[in-house]
Amino acid sequence: MNKYSSFLLFAFCILLFAFCFLLSACHRNTNLQEKGTDFLQGVWEEDRVAYQHQLLQYTHHTFKFTCDSFYVTLNTYAKVNTYADSCFNNGHYTEYAKGLYAVKKDTLFISGTFTKPNFKQKISGCYRSGQYLTAFVLKRYLTDTLYLQSMQQHLPVTLVLKQKIVCVPKAVN
Repeated sequence: MNKYSSFLLFAFCILLFAFCFLLSACHRNTNLQEKGTDFLQGVWEEDRVAYQHQLLQYTHHTFKFTCDSFYVTLNTYAKVNTYADSCFNNGHYTEYAKGLYAVKKDTLFISGTFTKPNFKQKISGCYRSGQYLTAFVLKRYLTDTLYLQSMQQHLPVTLVLKQKIVCVPKAVN
């Protein structure tokens, strides 16, 4: 065997090894939702917002966690108008968002987008549109109560379980 043949054989072996390595590093993503966090599965509602009478603006949260997804209704009450008069609605307005959530150690990370009331994509309109990103520290949880701390507003958020949901993963489009 001459030097050129040895070099070609060596190069072929290196390429074959690299190709096999790349194939073994790949894995097929499933077409199903993830299971999510068991204790969160359900509809959770904030009964009373802490310090609501002292705040110029506060938001009442209603979350629905199903598998790895969330849906939230944000009822905001404001004493000061920060939006166009046609949107202010006497200081009460409702926003909606949906997306995915993850629990890492003691933190609930929520990543989604603002939507219309039917949870379809919202492009424009009154109030916020685009990304809905927030995080809460999980202070404590019981079977029917979640004690959270908002990482943006630094306010306690107490959610009460209104309906338990069992995760049945659905096909992802």
